[in-house]
Amino acid sequence: MSTKVPNIKLKIDPRNLQIQTFTVEKLLEPLIIQITTLVNCPQNPSSKKKGRSKRARVLLASVEEATWNLLDKGEKIAKEAVVFKEELHAALADVRKESQALQVSAEAFTSDPCSLPRRQAVVPAARSLLAAVTRLLILADMVDVAYLLQHLTVFQRTFESLRNVSTKSDLQKTYQKFRKDLENLDYLAYKRQQ
Repeated sequence: MSTKVPNIKLKIDPRNLQIQTFTVEKLLEPLIIQITTLVNCPQNPSSKKKGRSKRARVLLASVEEATWNLLDKGEKIAKEAVVFKEELHAALADVRKESQALQVSAEAFTSDPCSLPRRQAVVPAARSLLAAVTRLLILADMVDVAYLLQHLTVFQRTFESLRNVSTKSDLQKTYQKFRKDLENLDYLAYKRQQ
């Protein structure tokens, strides 16, 4: 396969996305559950503080762990990517920034979990983090699609050359390459479905 980088331009603004797909929803579900649990509260919380701050700290730690795991995987994708490299690094930086903002507001909240204003301050930070994570996941998916399209182009070229062979030995060589490209494309499609 050639090492030529495909010329792909973003036709969307990754900072302004409203995506509703099952895959993105499933990937975000653990983070959403933790953040929702962290910020959901009755309008008039009790004044009893015993045991509440520990629960909030545990939730905050699980949100941070989920975010760092996602950042680790995102950095691996960014290292291997040949397209959207700058956009991926910008999205990773945005997730780091929003994670830090959530951490600051959530730590203030965990120091006094019964304070409704502190709890309400966590909500915009959590939403910003979820938006940043969604942008990162969409860009990673776009990298995957670009890679798959690149392999599809190679397969199509091999198919065209198969139609234009003139000798039996050329036919055998081209057919071997065609079979290898088809197996590779099949594997990549299977991997994407997983």
